Amino acid sequence: MKKRVIMTSLDIDLAIQRISLQIMEKNLGGDAMAIVGIHTCGVYVAKRIHACIEQQSGLSVPFGSLDINLYRDDWSLMSQNPIVKTTDISFDVDNTNLVLVDDVIFTGRTIRAAMDAIMDYGRPTSIQLAALVDRGGRELPIQPEFTGMHTTILPNERISVLLDATGPDGEVVIES
Repeated sequence: MKKRVIMTSLDIDLAIQRISLQIMEKNLGGDAMAIVGIHTCGVYVAKRIHACIEQQSGLSVPFGSLDINLYRDDWSLMSQNPIVKTTDISFDVDNTNLVLVDDVIFTGRTIRAAMDAIMDYGRPTSIQLAALVDRGGRELPIQPEFTGMHTTILPNERISVLLDATGPDGEVVIES
């Protein structure tokens, strides 16, 4: 398998800082805002965005993680026994400006499933989307408001965001 790096650790850090500042600007400093990462790698990206926002704003912003496997419209095609991860939303979703975070946006199906899952927890004022990488190829009319990088790849290629759960290192690669 051939790999090509399209974002280095420094590129990721700069993208996280830019996304965080744009989120704060749109949400007027963070009042009534919450960050929710989509399992698995979206949670890692969301943790970095969350830490950056709290550091820059000095505010305490609610954070959660969301498993969407049972909400997917294609879960039965992927596996007869989907692996369910933990959803941790310990704050009131009602009347929040909720920022969903994923690592890569492609077809839009993951985000649709995430919105369905969020609605089981309440009714946010708004749902905004942040993605580290937008690779195009949408099947649903869903677009991120905050993006670290836009790219297009060939049908036989795949984008992998390689982040450590706790560390600052990472990279984004195209695999073919």
